Amino acid sequence: MSEQRPLTPNCPCGSGNTLDQCCGRYHAGTPAPSAELLMRSRYSAYVLGLVDYLQATTLPVQQTALDMDGMRRWSLDSTWLGLEVNESAVLGGKPEHARVTFTARWHDQAGEHVHQERSAFVQCDGKWYFIDPTVPLKAGRNDPCPCGSGSKFKKCCAAYV
Repeated sequence: MSEQRPLTPNCPCGSGNTLDQCCGRYHAGTPAPSAELLMRSRYSAYVLGLVDYLQATTLPVQQTALDMDGMRRWSLDSTWLGLEVNESAVLGGKPEHARVTFTARWHDQAGEHVHQERSAFVQCDGKWYFIDPTVPLKAGRNDPCPCGSGSKFKKCCAAYV
């Protein structure tokens, strides 16, 4: 009798690929090549309870201000029901910026929820980062942008968030 290999689970992001072929490689350290793939991998990280990945893929100046306990509770106390990417657009600029509009569904003790969001992303040093709208970017319009681009805030991330 021949041995059967265990089936690799499908990726939670809904791509139809296996986790290893999809978001799992980003969770393992390969930078996501686009804002949409980063957003999909972040959704999968919520499903899998990988809150350290969520922190690491948030804009570095925002990482220490994240509510890690809240993110962990939300991740683990929810049954994730699906992700739909509605739109993904690279907006250009130096550094490169992008927006991803998506709908996420989950169930928790309060019932079923649907969340629609248009998220902003920036590419710094070859890596895409999520710009978290719950953590204010502390910069004046003419201050250097917190993303580290060297541009003024008003000409960089402020134009996209």
